[in-house]
Amino acid sequence: MLPPAAKSLLSAVALMLLCHPALAEWYSDKQAIMGTEVAVELWYEKRHAQAEQILQKIMAEMRRIDQHFSLYIDSSELSELNRHASNKDAYAKPLSVSPELFNLLADAQAISELSEGAFDITFASVAKFYDYRKGVKPDRRQIAQQLPAINYKHILLNQQDRSVRFQRPGVSIDLGGIAKGYAVDRGVGILRAEGIEHAIVSAGGDSRLIGDRRGRPWLTGIKDPRSEEEMAVVMPLQDTAVSTSGDYERFFLDGDTRYHHILHPKTGDSAREVQSVTILGAAAITTDALSTTVFVLGVARGLALVNRLPGIDAVIIDNHGRLHYSAELERPE
Repeated sequence: MLPPAAKSLLSAVALMLLCHPALAEWYSDKQAIMGTEVAVELWYEKRHAQAEQILQKIMAEMRRIDQHFSLYIDSSELSELNRHASNKDAYAKPLSVSPELFNLLADAQAISELSEGAFDITFASVAKFYDYRKGVKPDRRQIAQQLPAINYKHILLNQQDRSVRFQRPGVSIDLGGIAKGYAVDRGVGILRAEGIEHAIVSAGGDSRLIGDRRGRPWLTGIKDPRSEEEMAVVMPLQDTAVSTSGDYERFFLDGDTRYHHILHPKTGDSAREVQSVTILGAAAITTDALSTTVFVLGVARGLALVNRLPGIDAVIIDNHGRLHYSAELERPE
């Protein structure tokens, strides 16, 4: 028989475990938001209920951003802005927008300037005529008519009153190349505020890692663009953001020609010099936008841009399936 003191100790331990179940473990959640799978995994050393609340808070933030910036939600602020731009009578009148949308438009324009227009959120002016599920593409006449509307310089931002106006009617904006990265960063901000030291937040091809996987790196795979099952590269990573843009995400084939959702702003047609671009950096909003940018620029110009940006790395799979690495990744240890 146990002595009374030992019984008291065991009772105290049992009570503590009942009050604090699963004091340290991995928690995760996956939900369909923003037209993709949003996933969060985190290590938490406190109560189970608190970990679940953190996961719910992140998912709620993702849904809020989707409602705010989605091109496919009629009530979103972005949809309202596009309606304003398409109004031939009202397009040139300044439209006040939220600080959040204004800042995201400013971030997008900064990438456009950096890339000399390779990244351009007004690509939607032509992209709206594509339907990848139905295999529909615009004809030459439609592209010729709408192509002049693709130019980020058509968007004029006024910092003083946070307003937006346009230099021509018919401009459409799509934030799909930057908003998911922004949402991932917002999720990471929630985790940081809660003191989380090991976690991953992902939205489709955009992810950001906090710390490592408790003594091991996070293993992040780059998919083989022409194989459903194979990985082209697996990278051990920690404390970084990583974004991949590929021609296999939304596409259809017309004969041997692949039409996919990453359009070249100069042509209104799919960019075809590469199959996949993965960017590594500090923030997902940056890696998200740059993965699209480098995809449009192609191997030579894309690597030239990445190699002059501090803290940014790239892995490119060209249209022949060959791998190309930025200078920092090629350096021997």
